[in-house]
Amino acid sequence: MAQDPHWHPVSTARPRMSVAWWHWVASRDSLTHRLIQAAGEHPFRVQLLNEGRDQPYRDESMALLLPPERHTWVREVALCVDDTPWVVARSIAPLGSCHAAPFRGLGETSLGSWLFRQPDLERGPIEISHAPRSIQGHTGLWQRRSVFRHSGWSVLVQEAFLPQMAEALGLPC
Repeated sequence: MAQDPHWHPVSTARPRMSVAWWHWVASRDSLTHRLIQAAGEHPFRVQLLNEGRDQPYRDESMALLLPPERHTWVREVALCVDDTPWVVARSIAPLGSCHAAPFRGLGETSLGSWLFRQPDLERGPIEISHAPRSIQGHTGLWQRRSVFRHSGWSVLVQEAFLPQMAEALGLPC
């Protein structure tokens, strides 16, 4: 298993982060909605990269307060504009009694578009890593994570903002 990244409160990055990046990394609303707005006339889509039962990394288990050996449901996607990945995301949820996560079967539908419609949704603090683990071979310029809670279950969502996004939006690297 890869070495665990060190996660820090997002506020620790503020002195080094441009205002433009802060707008993306520290936002607590739907990243999917923000990406669709930024894409304008260009098509937005979710590309499913991997989904299934798996053992989480140690730092992921700790974030979800799970025993390290517990299996979870893992979903990895690329959020694309014009078929170019702008963000890759890894979501981890404890398996329920039916051995699936509540969001199993979303396919190429955004988890965020479903999550942010839940009236009782609670989002934990946003954390960032200065040395993140790659997601499906992609390492972002900035990577963040937070735990979402809804109706008695939780999901850890990690998002890596890619250089292609920075280039397309004119964000400083």
